[in-house]
Amino acid sequence: MMAPAAPKGFRLWLTGMRPRTLTIAASPVIMGAGLAFYDIGALDWPVLLVTMFCAMAIQAGTNLYNDAADTLSGNDKPGRPGPARLTAMGWAKPGDVKLAALVCFGLAALGGVYLVWVGGWPILIIGLLSIICGYAYSAGPAPLSHTPLSELFVIVFFGVSAVGGTYFLQAGIFTANAIVAGISIGLFAAGVLMVNNHRDRVSDRLAGRKTLAIMAGPKYSRYTYGVLVALPFFMQGVNEMIAGGAGNWLPLLPAPFGTYLIWKFFKTANPLQQNMLLVQTAKLQFAFAVLFALGLVALKIGA
Repeated sequence: MMAPAAPKGFRLWLTGMRPRTLTIAASPVIMGAGLAFYDIGALDWPVLLVTMFCAMAIQAGTNLYNDAADTLSGNDKPGRPGPARLTAMGWAKPGDVKLAALVCFGLAALGGVYLVWVGGWPILIIGLLSIICGYAYSAGPAPLSHTPLSELFVIVFFGVSAVGGTYFLQAGIFTANAIVAGISIGLFAAGVLMVNNHRDRVSDRLAGRKTLAIMAGPKYSRYTYGVLVALPFFMQGVNEMIAGGAGNWLPLLPAPFGTYLIWKFFKTANPLQQNMLLVQTAKLQFAFAVLFALGLVALKIGA
C-alpha cells in the first residue's frame, strides 16, 4: 500500500500536534472557569484566554515531543496501528519535530509569565511542573509514557492541576470542589490514554515499555477503561445527590454515550476502530466539561 503524502506547510505541524486530542487540554480549563463563575459571578476573560492557550500549547508540545522520541526509540514505525506520526512516516526529521515541541513549550512559558504575574507563586509552580512533566513524558532516562504511571500523570496534570490552576487564577483560592472536578475530568483523559496504550501494547512491549495496559493485560485494561469512563458520571451524580435541591445534572446527559464507548471497547480489536474510540472518548470528555460549565452558569444566572 502506498504511504500517504506528507501534509504541507502548517498542516504538517498541526498533524503532529494531534488536534483531535487537544480538547484534552481545553476541557479542564472550561471546567475550572465554570466553577469560578458559579462561585464569584464573573470571569477575567484575558486571563482565561491565556490559560487556555498555555494549556493547549503544553499539550501540543507533549504530542510533538512524543512523536519524535517514540520514533528515535524504535517504538513507532510506519506500519504502527495508530494515526500517522511525522517522524515515523519520514515527513519530518526528529530534530525538527523536537524543535517544534520546544517552541510550543516556550510559547506556553511566555504566556505563563503573564499568568504568574496574575496568580503569583502557586501558578509558577503549576506551570513549571506542567512543562517539565510534558517534556519528561517522552524524554529522559525513564520517560513517564513507558511506565504504568502515565494514566496517573494525566489525571494530575490534565485534570487536578489544570482545573485547580484555572480556578485559582479566577478566584484566588483552591477549593475541594475544584480538586474533585479535576479528578473527574482527568479520569476521561486517562481513558483516552488507556485506549492508546491498549491498542499499542504489542509494539510497546517489544520496545521495552511497561505501560498499565501491558501490566494489566488486555482483559483488565478494558475493565480499567470502563472504570475511567464511568467514574466521572458516578462522582457527579453522588455529588449532586449530596448537595440536594436543584443541582447541576447537565454533565450526566452524555452518560449513555459513555456506556456505548465502554461496550465498544470490549467488543473491538480492530486498531482503526480503536483509533476512532480514542477520539470519541476525547469528545465525551469535552462534552462533559462543556455541560458541566453550562450547568453551573445556568444555576448562577437563575439564582
